Amino acid sequence: MHAEQRERAHRLLAARGVECALFASRASVLWLTGFAPPVNLGPSPFAGGPPLVWYAGGTFTLIVLDAHAVAADATGLPLVTYPGYTIEAPIAAAEGLAEALRAATAADAARGAVGAELADLPAALAQALATREALMPIDGWLEPLRRRKTAEELAKLRANFDLVAVGHRAAAAAVRPGSREIDVWNAIEGAIQAAAGERVAVGNDCTVGYRDMNIGGWPGTWPIRPGDSFIVDLSTQLGGYWSDSCATYYAGAPSARQAAMHRTALEALELAIALARPGVVAGEIDRQVRQFIASAGYPIYPHHTGHGVGASPHEEPRIVPYNRLALEPGMVLMLEPGIYLPGETAVRLEHAVLVTEGAPELLTGHQVALP
Repeated sequence: MHAEQRERAHRLLAARGVECALFASRASVLWLTGFAPPVNLGPSPFAGGPPLVWYAGGTFTLIVLDAHAVAADATGLPLVTYPGYTIEAPIAAAEGLAEALRAATAADAARGAVGAELADLPAALAQALATREALMPIDGWLEPLRRRKTAEELAKLRANFDLVAVGHRAAAAAVRPGSREIDVWNAIEGAIQAAAGERVAVGNDCTVGYRDMNIGGWPGTWPIRPGDSFIVDLSTQLGGYWSDSCATYYAGAPSARQAAMHRTALEALELAIALARPGVVAGEIDRQVRQFIASAGYPIYPHHTGHGVGASPHEEPRIVPYNRLALEPGMVLMLEPGIYLPGETAVRLEHAVLVTEGAPELLTGHQVALP
């Protein structure tokens, strides 16, 4: 599992003369190993810290809570666990993780300096390596490697995009006068969990168009009125990887103004997709799509035109004005122009594309055009 990713990381570390490294960010651990902790409403109260990956001599070792051992074992990597919940002694998971880290790294004490993702490493764990020379920050080193997706990653992303399509079909049926935002959300989430056959994290926006802040937000008790627009921006996290998507629905037939806005947003999305080719600069896609919206006489949206997706929900390439990063084959982009009239109505449409050597490949299959 994820052997290609580890080989890329190994080559990078070897090229930079790093013999030992500790990876602590969730995205790095997932990308290197394929391990994702079970979905929860927050960190496990029995976890002493994040899952870790210890690299030494070309070997990657996964360090996790004992309750996650079965899932972690599926990675096929060497595994070190520590106790979380117990009735035999006071719960001391943080100390247990620190001791597991010491045990995992003890045999490599003579190798010298250690590279570490310090931004995601709790101070107590850094102290567990205090007998070594100074830790070398390697935060962000893996991010450029994560931009180009492997075949294994693309399979996980496609499974997630299938789930958001299920959610959008449920949303299209649930957006109707008399229902509330939360009613639509419950229909979406229930359909996704049923299709997945397991618990899946679901986000992001489920908002009626007459909100004052109608770009997005968590669903509330706002009622849906006849003729209202309704933005549904859905992400799922299955197998640790993230999807994204967005469509806009209407409670009845859209007004002439809404239909015109929707057509403009759809044309802007089609333009963005057509531009997603190797060598095109991310900021140039952003510029052209914003200009298209402005030329149609609408206010320019205040958010990104798009972003990468994978081991984290938002990653490079960000399709924003400042970004001079050129697209490469293997990148997966979310593209999402929108038009917002606060307190009145709104539209946002989003698809995922895979950048290839030729034309971009559409990865999402939900309906974004007017019915």
